[in-house]
Amino acid sequence: MNFQILLINPWIYDFSAYDFWYKPLGLLSLASLLRMNGARISWIDCLDAAHPDLAYEPNIRLPKRKSSGEGSYASEKISKPLSLNFVSRHYKRYGLTPRIFLNDMKAIPKPDVIMITSMMTYWYPAVFEVISLARMTFPGIPILLGGNYVTLCPKHALLSGADFCISGPAESTLAALLKDLLNRKISYLPDPQDLDSYPYPAFDLIRQKDCFPIMTSRGCPYRCSYCASPILHEGWRRRNPILVADEIDYWHSRFGFRNVSFYDDALLVKPLDMAIPLFEEIIRRGLQVQFHCPNGLHLREITPEIALLMHRAGFRTLRFGFETSDPLRQLATGGKIRNDEFTTAVDHLKRAGYRQRDIGIYILCGLPGQSADEIRESIRFVLSSGARPFLTEYSPIPGSALWNDAVSSSPYPIETEPLFHNNTLMPCKSASLTDERYRSLKLMTRFPPQS
Repeated sequence: MNFQILLINPWIYDFSAYDFWYKPLGLLSLASLLRMNGARISWIDCLDAAHPDLAYEPNIRLPKRKSSGEGSYASEKISKPLSLNFVSRHYKRYGLTPRIFLNDMKAIPKPDVIMITSMMTYWYPAVFEVISLARMTFPGIPILLGGNYVTLCPKHALLSGADFCISGPAESTLAALLKDLLNRKISYLPDPQDLDSYPYPAFDLIRQKDCFPIMTSRGCPYRCSYCASPILHEGWRRRNPILVADEIDYWHSRFGFRNVSFYDDALLVKPLDMAIPLFEEIIRRGLQVQFHCPNGLHLREITPEIALLMHRAGFRTLRFGFETSDPLRQLATGGKIRNDEFTTAVDHLKRAGYRQRDIGIYILCGLPGQSADEIRESIRFVLSSGARPFLTEYSPIPGSALWNDAVSSSPYPIETEPLFHNNTLMPCKSASLTDERYRSLKLMTRFPPQS
């Protein structure tokens, strides 16, 4: 006899949110794995921008989508948490309204288990509300909570109201949990060391099939001080590049996806093992798709060959992690790029056919001890090199190498209240980074690209 699982991707509660090709890849992968083991899946994505009932909600701002697959979420103003009342910006619920969410839950079969994911630590109020409404709709049904928030803030997650909080990859504890809860034996589990043993994510559950995400690896060989990757993923494992191309081909052929976003932390690292054979295979197959890299690629790996292959393969949205032009901070935060390597890589990209506006460079803003002058010089350096700067406001991550510095530099109780991790607050910024200077820095990044 099959068992029924309800999977929920929660809302976002924040001052701002935008869909840069986001899909809950971990939850969709879990859906496929559960199906392989006899589960019937019910699916509710609270961030579903294509839900037909959104058009009938009077108080929300409807989402706007681009042909590239990115776009806004539906949004509605809500009350701020009391601790954030000092922020002079509107707080919003991004995604479905509670009415639509409740109606969707009432329309599905009663589940045997409810599984909910989580993302940013400071989005937890949305997770708590989803759990509360799920509990009200299905009293007595066990609720499992996993995802990034639980992994990074396990003690705080115990306040969520979930029956079980799962840190790390859910598949590692899935068999034991389902055995205890449902007396169900899991017949198939993937090999954690072989990423190609995992089933394809259940993208058939997605209503809006304008883009899909893919990962060629888990983890990252770098240990940048501001990053959560070493905490979320142990080690660094990669897939077979030809099998990655097979998956892209499969989803493009089955559903007509024309946009693919790479979620990898290290797609370009050791390019002979992944990037070069993957890009060559995409070109060989003539796949008519466009690729987007919102997470931030490694510029050090860009050679004339790789730049040309990326352009020919259809990579359109390029974002690279640079963080700062200050040589000392480059070393202190991970040493993944030097200024001379940066300018050489940008030159390779431009020679391959990319324009200044195509080459997006992330610059960290609001690091502990970071001056406004350092950020300004980094923006100037990127512009002078012929690339396009994007300010990325620093959000402190529990357990990261920079966490202790963040705690000591922040005026907020970030150790006990994840709401203060919100990058809108820039909770660890130095005294030199006033609101006025921050606004002037943002204006610098909006300087029209010259080519």
